[in-house]
Amino acid sequence: MLDVNMIRTQPDAIRKMLADRNRDAGILDRFLSADSEWRSLTDENNRLRKVKNEVSVQISKMGKGEEKDAKVLEMREVAERIKGNDAGIARAEAVRDDCLLNIPNMPHPSVPVGKDSSENVVLYERGERRAFGFAPKRHWEIAEALDIIDFERGVKVAGSGFYCLKGDGARLERALVSFFLDTHAGHGYTEVFPPILVNKDALTGTGQYPNLKDDMYHLEKDDMFLNPTAEVPVTNLLMDEILDIGQLPVMYTAYLPSFRREVGKHADTRGIIRVHEFNKVEMVRFVHPDASYAALEELRGDAEGLAAALGLPYRVLLLCTGDMGFSCSKCYDMELHAPADDVWLEASSCSNFTDFQARRARIKFRPEPHLKSEFVHTLNGSGLALPRTMVAILENYQNEDGTVAVPEALRGYMGKDTIG
Repeated sequence: MLDVNMIRTQPDAIRKMLADRNRDAGILDRFLSADSEWRSLTDENNRLRKVKNEVSVQISKMGKGEEKDAKVLEMREVAERIKGNDAGIARAEAVRDDCLLNIPNMPHPSVPVGKDSSENVVLYERGERRAFGFAPKRHWEIAEALDIIDFERGVKVAGSGFYCLKGDGARLERALVSFFLDTHAGHGYTEVFPPILVNKDALTGTGQYPNLKDDMYHLEKDDMFLNPTAEVPVTNLLMDEILDIGQLPVMYTAYLPSFRREVGKHADTRGIIRVHEFNKVEMVRFVHPDASYAALEELRGDAEGLAAALGLPYRVLLLCTGDMGFSCSKCYDMELHAPADDVWLEASSCSNFTDFQARRARIKFRPEPHLKSEFVHTLNGSGLALPRTMVAILENYQNEDGTVAVPEALRGYMGKDTIG
């Protein structure tokens, strides 16, 4: 969340940010009104408590009589006023806190202002797009012909938007996970395997709750959620902790399945481009505030390195204010090329959240033993999301005879160089 004092002192900047992000500025007005009431009542109660304490001392020294009785009655009225103010403070604080949880992060000055994804900036494209001597097939056609993805049985078990990998499809998925994790370990990341289920505090910490609550699977009996992205459990491993400065940066990588309802999204329903359950390898960094934007460039490089090692054409976009995630200060998307329909598929988002998540999850570091603790900056990036990476491999490495070549980087994991 944003610093309360920043919202109080820079309301015009917050109002502009909300407009740039296509969000209603009414939430700022609600916050400012509730915060003003909270401060006014708090100041009044501080004054009343001081008076009550001073008069109580006077009363203790007074003898019986009308003057004392009047003072006692007066202080009872003061106590009732304090009690009523306390209730008002609690109500104002609840409104203010709700607003804080729903005000997004401030974009970095380098982020372009734009209304939606059409105004994202393509920074560059890397890798050579393959020239086919035949009409390339779509990934689901390839997968069904090779019998490596079973869509019907996946739907039978769980419903629309789920699928079952089998044979070399399952093996390819496992090879990708291992390749990604091994590569990240070589770059200094510590591998973790956190819980798949997360609680509301964890979701609040990274900004998915309440912002994206309707897109998550909620287990009502236990008030738990299936994680919507591995970022949630991995980042919150350090919730409520104060790190020594010598521990920074902390770098984690993790493989986890994640789950999303994809409410209201009806495009790309064929195949595995948009599904309810997807595997992903995540990268998360906790860094000194002075190092976070340099760390973002490194994170982007880590994601790009995987695409390059797989020999997949990709491009990198700088997201505009209207398309950037709620918690992000700056975000790059890396998209892989799918040649059958000549489309680009997002396989990684690399984001700097500055101290926005750390404030919500209370993750701090101490610059020196004798100094006050400060909030770390958090970053995360997909490295990579599995379904769309598999789509790109199947379509880019398909052969005219229906087989699929295995990317060289995966052959040691697959134990073969061709599927089919």
